[in-house]
Amino acid sequence: MRESIVVVGGGAAGAGAAESLRREGFTGRLTLVGEEPGLPYDRPPLSKQVLSGAWSPERTVLRERDHYDGLGVTLLPARATGLDVTDHRLRLEDGTALEYDGLVIATGVTPRRLPFGHELAGVHVLRTVDDATALGGSLADARRLVVIGAGFLGTEVAAVAAQLGLAVTLVDPLPLPMARQLGGAVAERLCALHRERGVTLLAGTSVGGFTESGGRVDGVRLADGTLLETDLVLVAIGSVPAVDWLRGSGLALDNGVNCDAYCRAAPDVYAAGDVASWPNARYGRRMRLEHRTNAGEQSVAAARNLLHGDIEPFTPLPYFWSDQFDVKIQAHGLLSEDADVEIIDGEKGPGFVALYRTDGRTVGALGWNAFRQLRPYRQELANQPVPADGPVPVGEPDPAPAV
Repeated sequence: MRESIVVVGGGAAGAGAAESLRREGFTGRLTLVGEEPGLPYDRPPLSKQVLSGAWSPERTVLRERDHYDGLGVTLLPARATGLDVTDHRLRLEDGTALEYDGLVIATGVTPRRLPFGHELAGVHVLRTVDDATALGGSLADARRLVVIGAGFLGTEVAAVAAQLGLAVTLVDPLPLPMARQLGGAVAERLCALHRERGVTLLAGTSVGGFTESGGRVDGVRLADGTLLETDLVLVAIGSVPAVDWLRGSGLALDNGVNCDAYCRAAPDVYAAGDVASWPNARYGRRMRLEHRTNAGEQSVAAARNLLHGDIEPFTPLPYFWSDQFDVKIQAHGLLSEDADVEIIDGEKGPGFVALYRTDGRTVGALGWNAFRQLRPYRQELANQPVPADGPVPVGEPDPAPAV
């Protein structure tokens, strides 16, 4: 009989785990530890609605405080600094410790940073609501923005800034940005979309440094010596799992918190969301997904398995979306770079569906302004049987980055 469960991480996965524990019947002491001082909030709107000014930051809050009070969840603004899985004790930055008989780790990811330049005014990363507020305020007074990294975050911010009237330059070291996430055929269309809307895309180009005046960035110097004058820089070169606080805990931390098929990382310790790496039997491989939908679904699975004793492996069909200019991209399954991509619906129209196949099997489907057309393919993927021979054994490294 569990008496005290602690959830570490104040984002969607942490809040979802706390709510699921109550929904699944846990009546003991429940503490949600979050490093940021406010209420748990949703991150996807930060790079779009909040950055553009369409939403206030307060609108991203997932639930009001009285919701957590009603569930009997203690919200504890604190930074976790260590974990003792043997003694079941979580250490906090102020030196105190929380004892638990169940723990859910949902600490997400942190932005990768360049080895230079982040001390300069005008150089931003985007992960938290404070980051979004700072960048959004700076966009209002700027004329030029350089975005370093043309992944989902970088392209979404580039789209918002271009619509606000800024001259935007996207810099990415890959010859075709987004090919890893979308495959070549769709990545080419996304790059064309940005160019058509006025974004300058410098592909196959790396950054060598910044120039500054009075402690403020005023230029980005490329590896070939080219200088891009700018007022602002967004560094969007990916993220890393927030696991430094777990060093020395005894947990396996190859690429995030290594879990088994039930999201269990150690006895009485489970993980969910961006930080969790687990073997998904649906694909016979270990994966870690930085998708909002996965954070919600995995938080439910982790909570249920923690409370009821590993009753069901977590075998989701991955899903993500991205809004850029007037295009909504939605995708189900795995969109690996080496898959065979076929555009099968609306090839000549403004919207289309692309199917991704590996060894003749459809493993993913993407819709470009094609919500209705995408639904049957999503259902087809969901109906594919999960292999019965089980997932990748616990402890094997991820064979490739997850999309």
